[in-house]
Amino acid sequence: MQLDQQTLKKIAHLARLEFNESETDAMLKDMSAILSFVEKLNEVNTDGVEPLTTMSHELNALREDVTGTHLSRPNALAAAPKKDDTYFRVPKVLE
Repeated sequence: MQLDQQTLKKIAHLARLEFNESETDAMLKDMSAILSFVEKLNEVNTDGVEPLTTMSHELNALREDVTGTHLSRPNALAAAPKKDDTYFRVPKVLE
């Protein structure tokens, strides 16, 4: 598939791409090559092929949530490097 300059400018605007006029010819050539490759992929027979939702066949190793007294606020505050009476002190992130 060959692109024209008007279509290239529309795609560039939508993708927030910026390039000058001297780069237009190279961009047209590269984008046309990419679209030609995608057209070749459309020729592949994919009948009976299930779509992938992930590239990994591993399963999540989930565990039960555990509650207990060791997870209490006083115990957590005791281990905190900086704290007030009942609050954790963290570095300021907003001015």
